[in-house]
Formats: sequence, C-alpha cells, structure tokens
Amino acid sequence: MSLNYENKTLIIAEAGVNHNGDMKLAEELIDIAVEAGVDVVKFQTFTADALVTESAKKANYQSNSTDPNETQYSMLKKLEISKENHWKLIEHCNLKKIEFLSTAFDLESLKFLSQLNLHRFKIPSGEITNLPYLKLIGSFQKPVILSTGMSTLGEIEEAILALEASGLNRKDLTVLHCNTEYPTPASDVNLKAMLSIQNAFGVSVGYSDHTSGIEISLAAVALGATVIEKHFTIDQSLPGPDHKASLNPDELKSLVKGIRNIEKAFGDGIKRPSKSEEKNIAIARKSIVAKQTIKVGEFFSSDNLTSKRPGYGISPMRMDDVIGRKAIRDFQKDELIEI
Repeated sequence: MSLNYENKTLIIAEAGVNHNGDMKLAEELIDIAVEAGVDVVKFQTFTADALVTESAKKANYQSNSTDPNETQYSMLKKLEISKENHWKLIEHCNLKKIEFLSTAFDLESLKFLSQLNLHRFKIPSGEITNLPYLKLIGSFQKPVILSTGMSTLGEIEEAILALEASGLNRKDLTVLHCNTEYPTPASDVNLKAMLSIQNAFGVSVGYSDHTSGIEISLAAVALGATVIEKHFTIDQSLPGPDHKASLNPDELKSLVKGIRNIEKAFGDGIKRPSKSEEKNIAIARKSIVAKQTIKVGEFFSSDNLTSKRPGYGISPMRMDDVIGRKAIRDFQKDELIEI
C-alpha cells in the first residue's frame, strides 16, 4: 500500500459512524471507498462513557435523523467499534489496499489508536481546545490532520503551538478548514478562510466538507487544498446522525473523478501551447493578406492589406514592418502576402 501522496490531493472518505454498529456494513463501506478510488477510509473511535455525560443533548442535525427522545449517550453507545473490530477493519483495509484511519474522541481511544501502527492521526474539530488530547497526539510525532470547525485563528494557533511543544513538526501538520453544521449552508462555508489559515501559519491546508454535494470540495482543491475529507454512506435514508449529510456511492465516485481531473488540469504553470492545441494555431490565427488586387511594385498600405485566417503566412503582429514595402509580385485578393 503506497502512502506517497506528494503532489496529489489526499481524499479521505469519512465512513465515521455510518456503519450503524454493524461491522458487515462497515466492511461494505470500505469496499465502496475502494471502488470510488479514494486514498483513505476513516472511522471514529470512542466509548460513550468517556465521550459524553449520560444526559448530554444531541445536536439538532442528530435529533432530526435519529430518535429525538434518545440522549446523545444512548445514540453513541450503539455506534462504538470494539477493539477487536478495529483490527478486523484494518485487516479488511489491508486486503483491499486502502489506508485505514480513525478519529479518536477521548484520551483512552487515542492511546488505543497509537497501538495500531497508523500512518497518521486525525484531530476532530471538537478537540481543538482539548490541551491534554493535543499534547498526547503531538507526542506520537506522526503526521497530523487538524480539523478546525467552530474555531478562530487564535484557537488554531494555540492548538498548533501545543502540538509543536509536544513534539510535532509543523511540516507534518495539515490544517483543515471546516464547518460543523450538517449539512453546512453554502453561505456559511467561507472557503477563503482556508487560505487565511495557510497564510497565517505556513501549513498545508485542506477542507473537511459537510456541505451537500461535491462542488465545494472541488472548489477547495482548485484553491489549493491538499486534503479533502467527505462523509459517505451506502444509503442516505438509513437512520443515524450522519447519513443525510453524506455522499452516496455514486457521488463519492464523482468526487474522486472531479478531484483527479482538477489535478491533471493544474499543469506545470508554464504558459505555452499545449500539444493538443498546436494543430489549431494556424487555423485560428491570421495572416497578412491582400485586401484587393495588388500589382508588382505597388506599396503595401493599410488600404490594400488586411488580416484573415489561416495563420500560415506573415503574422499581423508584423503589419508595421510590411506597410511601406513594395510588392515583389502581383497579389490577388485574399492571397497571403510575401515580402
């Protein structure tokens, strides 16, 4: 399994908790991610006991897609992945040649993930102000992806400094602009903030996309995102907190295809005719031609010369050089001028 993503957008398909506690469904999600061509499939690692109080309320988007009378604790309890099942999912990812990643939402879960030989770690938006969490993840000295939903530039700076103080090299950090409303209204995306993060901290940046559809992710890549993270599901109508705001399998494929096409379109930055358009130069450009019949010895002028396609002859950029010369022979109307 290659982990070299240099000069390539890292596409993370966020399975999250869309397995609904069913490991067979979790494996199907891995298969969907592989078929779509993403680089990483990501889950979520937590215990409800360590994450929330038993009376904690759910977010509106969670209540709208699950039992509104159920507590956040009860909802999350059903979505835990056991340690044993983590190993099974990793084995399935290895079999399918895709990178496994999971986000830890508490310290014990983070310590567990550190034992799984992950290539990188992901910090969710809710932990950006959790100093003990940041210190622990920084101490791993492995690449880190930091989501920044709900945060200010000042909070991002504090998180980066905490990670660095704990051992993380800034070059190994990618900061994702993010909005934690599910789905995020386009008017709240503020995609330019991704560039503000890049300019402020000199870090690689990306976008964790909670909008509906794929166009905002594509726009982020065009702006320079090196990582795109997007939730996906096998079926948007399934019960659960994230299904409605997730891509279906076909949309995930379209996202990957769109990103890879954008990468091809970036090119090397040198402005020159491409190989595919070179054949069109003479067809689309013009040459200096006779506007009317011109007799040998007659002076070329703006009255008897004009520019027309094709572009096989003298370029109109040389018009000032041609005007005032004598015709070396007779020229018929529309004939390419020679000097």
